[in-house]
Amino acid sequence: MQLELFRTLWGVTSPLDEITPKLKEVGFQGVEARIPLTIEERTVFKEGLKRNELDYIAILFTGGDVIPDQSETPQQHLQRMATLIEYAGELEAKFINVLPGNDRWPISEQVDFFGHAQALSDKAGIVCSFETHRGTSLYSPWLTLDLIRQLPELKFTMDISHWILVCERLLNRPEDDLFEYLKRVFHIQARVGYDQGAQVPHPAAPEYQEALKFHQSLWESVWQHHKDEGRTSTTMTTEFGPDGYLHHLPFTNVPVADLWSLNDWIATEEQAHFKHFIENSV
Repeated sequence: MQLELFRTLWGVTSPLDEITPKLKEVGFQGVEARIPLTIEERTVFKEGLKRNELDYIAILFTGGDVIPDQSETPQQHLQRMATLIEYAGELEAKFINVLPGNDRWPISEQVDFFGHAQALSDKAGIVCSFETHRGTSLYSPWLTLDLIRQLPELKFTMDISHWILVCERLLNRPEDDLFEYLKRVFHIQARVGYDQGAQVPHPAAPEYQEALKFHQSLWESVWQHHKDEGRTSTTMTTEFGPDGYLHHLPFTNVPVADLWSLNDWIATEEQAHFKHFIENSV
């Protein structure tokens, strides 16, 4: 089994032609980014992907953005999802990472929404991997596990940092049984969170080693499930980002770390981690 490594374009303002040499030097084979909304933007983006020989994981927000429009109904989310799935197909996306729904909907609406969302994925013939993220339907591990009991066919993108923040603790107690979720994880987003934030200042810092090791243990669990399923590859996107995630010093507003370097560090770390996993797995 091979590790396919992707780089988030969150916080990246330089064009693909400029950043591709740096990406390939570190070992990235593609990028994960929002689906461009206009045909002109999609044309330029697709040409850039092909010219630079980059694979693409599409990001789809059913609510229009990271924080969904609070007035929109599940039906409006589904209508947007159907349109954006078509756009992702135009871009020949490897699969779609979906930030789904709204955390305010009752469980009955959540179940109905995900049933229809999965049907859209099936009809289009493209994998929709639903991301665990604050503000969306999958903000909580316990609600997600409840959904799995009713819709076991769902696939997930694991960004466990959000759940650690929501629960204000590493989910490492025997009572925190995430097995049914972990075996349905299709794709991993590699960012390290902690009990008071979705992104540590730097994952190499000694004070955050417990958080790093916890994340790595779950990533390894997913790899084992993928290996047992006979997958020939597993995907991971490095996703350290800006927008309040990257820590800044007070008064000066100077970042405490370089965002590009953070993603390079976790990419290098996880390539070594994956190599060790493969060499020592049964």
